[in-house]
Amino acid sequence: MTQINQNKRRRRWHIAVFLAPAVLVYTAIMILPLFGTLQLSLFREVDQKQIFVGLDNFRILLGDPRWSDSFWNALWNNTWFFIIHMVVQNPLGILFAALLSSPRLRFSAFYRTAIFIPTVLSFVIVGFAWKLILSPLWGIAPDLMNMVGLKSFFEPWLGKPEYALTTLGLISVWQFIGIPMMLIYAALLTIPDEVLEAAECDGITGMRQFWKIKLPLILPAIGIISILTFVGNFNAFDLIYTTQGGLAGPNYATDILGTFLHRTFFGFQLQIGDPHMGSTIASLMFFIILIGVSIYLFGIQTRLRRYQF
Repeated sequence: MTQINQNKRRRRWHIAVFLAPAVLVYTAIMILPLFGTLQLSLFREVDQKQIFVGLDNFRILLGDPRWSDSFWNALWNNTWFFIIHMVVQNPLGILFAALLSSPRLRFSAFYRTAIFIPTVLSFVIVGFAWKLILSPLWGIAPDLMNMVGLKSFFEPWLGKPEYALTTLGLISVWQFIGIPMMLIYAALLTIPDEVLEAAECDGITGMRQFWKIKLPLILPAIGIISILTFVGNFNAFDLIYTTQGGLAGPNYATDILGTFLHRTFFGFQLQIGDPHMGSTIASLMFFIILIGVSIYLFGIQTRLRRYQF
């Protein structure tokens, strides 16, 4: 018994040694900055001194019209940005994965690569390229639409407040649609051939097979993709900043929480940076993401039936 206990202790130390570097790095670059941000949000600088104000910064951000109008505008824009990805990106990713998983499709590897390539491109390249494409002065979009007789439908989509955010959302969908496609494609490949052969014996083929057999089996993967989309979109910043600048124009129509945080914390043009209010915005972003992830983990994931093969 003594020897068994000693072996268990050795194994525990063995695990701790290998986990320690990852835990230290994660603590240094994630946990400590998070608590530092939460601490900053509880203070305010008065006469070059930091004074503890509790939750007063949150009250100002949510209730003072000087701050709340910008915050609620950014929050709504973030929500709309997320809805675009959920309604367009994820269903298209599932569709592409279902088509590419068909053994009858030729050149499927080429199609997968072509769809996934935009995902590895830099945000700066994507933003600048699409600004050029959609430019009404020197872009190719008006000429391409003119070639198919749709020139009358062209608008300066990035320059109009009613179209700009939706346009950027669709550009983001184009860039990142490869991620849900590959995750769903991998999930479809894990379905045993015996299950599909049994379905074919019962006369379930084609789209009926996908809806009745494959889709229920990949629901956990779809759930993971949905929560990753939620977290990614409420942390979005790069694409908006590279295409529309720090002011997220036109007229703050594309302002999301990420750009609002950057402008508040670091300052922009004539706006003086305020680390305390910036930390307050960052803290609210953290709580929004935390609530969304918790709802998924405890309210949705537990209801998704997992199949073991």
